[in-house]
Amino acid sequence: MVNYRFLSSNTVKLVGLLCASVCAWYLGYLFAEILPEDSIQTAIGSMQQVGMRPVIKAPAPKKQKCGVWTPCPNDELPYLMRSGGGKDVRPIICLDDEYYLGGSKQNGDRGINIVVINHDTWKATDTKTFDMYEGEFSGPMVEFIKNIPEKSLIMISSHDDAFTKLSDDAKKAFEALGSKEVRNIRFRSAWVFLAVKGAKLPEYLEKEKINHSENNKNRYGGWPSEIQIDGCIPKN
Repeated sequence: MVNYRFLSSNTVKLVGLLCASVCAWYLGYLFAEILPEDSIQTAIGSMQQVGMRPVIKAPAPKKQKCGVWTPCPNDELPYLMRSGGGKDVRPIICLDDEYYLGGSKQNGDRGINIVVINHDTWKATDTKTFDMYEGEFSGPMVEFIKNIPEKSLIMISSHDDAFTKLSDDAKKAFEALGSKEVRNIRFRSAWVFLAVKGAKLPEYLEKEKINHSENNKNRYGGWPSEIQIDGCIPKN
C-alpha cells in the first residue's frame, strides 16, 4: 500500500526548497540590477578582509653618518674605524661623516695610521702613518704620541703589518693610552684602537679590536679580514 502521508510530506519539502531557490535567485538578480557594480565589488572585498590581521612593516634600516647603522643623539658623534685588508684594501677612519682615512681619499698606508682629533673642534689636527715593516719608525712614533695635546681623541688603524718594527717603547706608549691588545699584535695582525689622551672613554664604547693572520682563516691569502669598530662618542 502506498503511504500517501509520506509522499505528501516529501512533496512539501521539495516544493519549499524550489521556492527558496527561486526567491534567492530573484533577490540576487534584483540587487545586481539596483546596486552599482563598484559597490558590490567593495562589499565583496570588505567581506574577504574580515578576519585578516593587519600587516605592519618596519621601515628599512638606513645607514647614518660614517656608514654606521645606529643613529647618534645630538650630543654624540658617530665614528667608524676599520683596519686595512691585504695589500690593497685601505684602512678607514671616520668621525661625524668626515673621512680622515679611506673613502674617496684612498690614503693610509702600511703600518700604524694615527689620526689626532681636537677635543674642542672635533676636527683632525694631524694624520700620520708609521711603517712598521721597513725602516726604524717606532722612535718617531713614540715622540709623536708624546707631543699629542691632552684630551685629544686618538684614532688608530693598522694596515698590512704593524708588528715587525714595533718596539717595546712604542707598546708602552700605547698601553699608557689604555691599549689592552698592543702586546698581542703579531705579523700582519689587523688592529684598531680608540683612545683619549689623559682621559678615559666610557666603558660601553667599543675601543679596540684585533684579528690575527691564520692561514686556514685568512681572507686575503696571507692577511686576515678587516676588523671594524663603530659607535657614538660623547662630545663631553
